[in-house]
Amino acid sequence: MPASLTTCLAPLPDDPLPGQPRPEALAYSLTLPAAPQSASVARAATRTILRTHGLEGMTEAAVQVMSELVACACRFTPTAEVYIALRYRDEALRVILYDGHARHTHPRLAAACEARRRSALRVMACVVRACRGDWGFGDAREPGGGTRMWAVLPRDRARQYLA
Repeated sequence: MPASLTTCLAPLPDDPLPGQPRPEALAYSLTLPAAPQSASVARAATRTILRTHGLEGMTEAAVQVMSELVACACRFTPTAEVYIALRYRDEALRVILYDGHARHTHPRLAAACEARRRSALRVMACVVRACRGDWGFGDAREPGGGTRMWAVLPRDRARQYLA
């Protein structure tokens, strides 16, 4: 076997179980159609990802957050797709969602749109608050603009969400 191949297959020194998914390795991205059935796909993917990485205790809170964000994005976006990123860093699950709905330039339209989005995310806000997490939305910094919505669920609090 060539040396370069053995080097890239060698376990990392801090990897206690080489080849086993661990929470710190959780980093997934999905592009889904901006359609009602996408919330179901996102929920199923979130359950599978959390189980695979040993984070089953966070499932109920994370699935609720994911579902609300996807449903909101699909409702607001004028584009055909939404983009989801699911990451685990610093003992917290981060759910990030991008949609194609750009911020309005007129201040009153922007305020009204923001109020509608907050209203659509009120259940998610309650879940995140119960987990002592954080959430928000704003302009996407990616080319093409749109809106970036996010939620952070601390692992220790999300496990207690339905307890």
